[in-house]
Amino acid sequence: MNGAGKQVNQGDFGFEERMRELLAEDAYTIRPSSAPYPAIRRRGLAERRRRVALTGAALMTLAAVPVGAYAVAGGNGGRGADTAAPKPSVSAPHSPAGSTGGSTGGSPSATSTGTAGGPAQPATDGQLLDGITFAQAADGLKKCLAAEGGPPGSAADLGEAEDYRIILAIKSTGDSNAPGDGIYVTAVKERSAGRWVVCSIKDGVASGISAGTIDTGVPGTGPVVVDGNGGQLYQQSFMDKGRWKLPFRWGMIGTVEASVAKVTVSYGDGGPVTAALDHGWFAAAGMLNQQVTLAPHIKGYDGSGKLVYDSDEDETYQRTLP
Repeated sequence: MNGAGKQVNQGDFGFEERMRELLAEDAYTIRPSSAPYPAIRRRGLAERRRRVALTGAALMTLAAVPVGAYAVAGGNGGRGADTAAPKPSVSAPHSPAGSTGGSTGGSPSATSTGTAGGPAQPATDGQLLDGITFAQAADGLKKCLAAEGGPPGSAADLGEAEDYRIILAIKSTGDSNAPGDGIYVTAVKERSAGRWVVCSIKDGVASGISAGTIDTGVPGTGPVVVDGNGGQLYQQSFMDKGRWKLPFRWGMIGTVEASVAKVTVSYGDGGPVTAALDHGWFAAAGMLNQQVTLAPHIKGYDGSGKLVYDSDEDETYQRTLP
């Protein structure tokens, strides 16, 4: 009986050792999925042409992981049909009007574009949507810069509110990555600096800010430039692909040269939206009523009505959503 007991103990010991080996192997094979930040570094042609720079990972607190995926450069081929299943249309407020009242691009502004203690107002009333007042947008921008900006002189220093002009304010829709609805306030510095920030406000509190720079001085840059890192304005989390909350308020910004007199943006089932032109920037917004797989389609025209930019022909623009 002692022999039998010894044999059982040896079997148990062998099983325990094997389990320890398996667990040790699993400890090396199970790894968390990598964040999409390497996609930003693989921008290839887009990076060489535009040299779009993020201010720093510390600033990307607004949907930080998904936004990284938005920076991937566009693919090849023409624009195909959007094959996502449409949903019933829902009436929505009008998007920003055209360039009435706004600068068409090239005129330089002073380094400090805003009034004392606050940002400058947008060129048109249509750039403040969904009942958001300029006072609310300016207050939100101040809160975001105070909460998210780095020490003066550091790489994360975004400056003060008076350094900016607000060009778009729209409601934001919460998703799986950033729950809770709120508002987005988009502000920019003068076109030559190319600096933009998108501030997220929820329940009156700053909940994050993202920032980037469009280098309009790079040779080969077209008359209209869209920063791929600003995709949070027109996308919900890639984790919710095909299951976006609808209707969805979307927005888009970019820079324009002085020769550009009109910019239109088409997205989903809606017709072309004429963007507002504001001191060398364009800002557009609309309402999406269907699931989509293609990014907004942008066109730019000169004063004679000639097409001078088409995002379908822009190799640096990502025409499909992640």
